[in-house]
Amino acid sequence: MPSLFRRKPEAPEASVAVSEPETPATRKGYTPSKEELGQKTPKRVIAGRRVPEPPAANRKEATKRLREKQRQERLEAREGMANGDDRFLLARDKGPVRRLVRDIVDSRRTIGTFFFGTTFLVMIVGFNRSLNPSIYIAANALFFVMLLATLVDGFLISRSVKKLVKQRFPDAKDKMGSLYLYAVMRSISFRFIRNPKPQVKIGQPI
Repeated sequence: MPSLFRRKPEAPEASVAVSEPETPATRKGYTPSKEELGQKTPKRVIAGRRVPEPPAANRKEATKRLREKQRQERLEAREGMANGDDRFLLARDKGPVRRLVRDIVDSRRTIGTFFFGTTFLVMIVGFNRSLNPSIYIAANALFFVMLLATLVDGFLISRSVKKLVKQRFPDAKDKMGSLYLYAVMRSISFRFIRNPKPQVKIGQPI
């Protein structure tokens, strides 16, 4: 009869499997870094910022850089003035009122552009003493007709300037006399030499 106080046989110890820690290279879903792959992260270039230039090696190079910078600034200012950018315009051309006056003149054909051509023709005829006297009379008559037509055209342009400026800029501080003169002087210059350049086409409504 088995003894009640006999120790039961011990069960064999369960073997514990010791697993080795996962290395970064074998871990599931692991992405190696660029440093581990031997790649360098490129530097980001922030938009709108210029990369600083290295200092000039000598005085000659510094002078060359200064001249190039000044040339670029002149080109930028010339282009901005031609396009009507207020940052580069002269004081006489700045402001929305002056821009409106330019558009009024540039949207129409002006007789004043032919006035200088007529004046040049009359001067050539006047210097040529071998021509028939009737030619002198005709040339002078043409000059006075063109002068009268230019004055009438300038008056009509001034009326348009006054009407639109009062309508769109009732609180404008510009003197109307200076705006009339500004419009007339632009109207008697050739379209291709006007500065700032025309921003509207002929016949375009303003």
